[in-house]
This record gives sequence, C-alpha cells and structure tokens, in this order.
Amino acid sequence: MASMMELPQEELERMQFFEQARVRAEQDHKANPSDAQVLTRWGGALLELAHFKQGPEAVDMIELAVAKFDAALFINPKKHDALWCLGNALTSQGFLFQEAFRAGEFFDKAKECFQRALNEEPANEIYKKALEMTDKAPGLHAELQRQLAEQQAQHEAARAAQMGGRQQAGAPPSPDEFWYDVGGWVLFGAVALSWVVMLSRQQAA
Repeated sequence: MASMMELPQEELERMQFFEQARVRAEQDHKANPSDAQVLTRWGGALLELAHFKQGPEAVDMIELAVAKFDAALFINPKKHDALWCLGNALTSQGFLFQEAFRAGEFFDKAKECFQRALNEEPANEIYKKALEMTDKAPGLHAELQRQLAEQQAQHEAARAAQMGGRQQAGAPPSPDEFWYDVGGWVLFGAVALSWVVMLSRQQAA
C-alpha cells in the first residue's frame, strides 16, 4: 500500500472518504442485514479502497467487494446498480491475472453483469458504455502484457549491466516471477483503478 504521506492531498481525502463510507455501511449492515442497498454501498467503498492497496491486499479487498455485491444480489437479483458494481469489480480482477484465459473468464462474467444491468435499465447510458468497454478489455489486457514484457526486458538488461556480466552465487529468481511480482501489481492496479474511475466519472456526469 502506498504510504499516506506519498498520496496527493486529493487522493488522501478520497481514501478517507471511502474509508468513512465503508465504516458507515458496515454499521448500517449490522442494523439491517437484509438491506441490499447497504451491501452495495459497502462493496463500492471496498472496491474504491482496493485501489489504494497493492498486491495481495488489493486482491483480498476486491474479493471482499465482490462478496458484498453477491450478497446484495442474493437479496435482490435485479438490483441493477449492484450488477454494474459487480461488473466493475470482476473487470478489475481480470486485469490482475497475467494469463489471458484467466483474465477472459472474469471479463466474460463482467460482461454478463453489465448486460443484466442493462436489461433492467435499457436506457442507462452508463451500462451501455460499460458493456462496450468490456468488449475491449481483452485487447487492453494484451497490450498491457506487451508493455510488461518490454519493461521486463529493460529490467533484465539493466540488471545484467549492473552485474557486469559476473555470475551471481546461487540461482536468481525467474525473470517472469520477479518482474510480475514487482512491476505487475503496480501496473495492473493502475489499469484497474483507471477503469473504475473512468466509469465512475461517466456515471457522475
């Protein structure tokens, strides 16, 4: 997780806002466990907060958000805003996988959620746009993988130059494992954040 001191003031205030929203939703849920809207707000706050995390923390928080949206939809299967939020969460999860087939599984589930939301509100332009963008997700994921491969090559070249061609004692970590662990979370997290923020701004417009 990025240090609070490293966050711009606007982002710090945003994080604090969603943390307060999470706490309020958790309290409201205790008072009324069958309120689907409260569960949707709780999941939305968790999803936003996930983008201030990195690595397993981000994954765990997105999974918690998915669980809240699923719970809301168990209460009300036609709750279109919960379906839209779940689609966003599933899209974010997809970008956290390196393998295209794994990412595609999440993109397909997200598309189904957006379609169901649109079925409930056919005139909603936000849901229409989300559905369109989900069709572009596999291509964006492929481009992301290309950029990761380029950055990995640059990292390996820099490391080789630093070593001066000398052999290290013991086996180094696999380049794929190393760069995905170090750089992948940051890059994928940024894409997931961009996706959700973009759709959130469209909704607010």
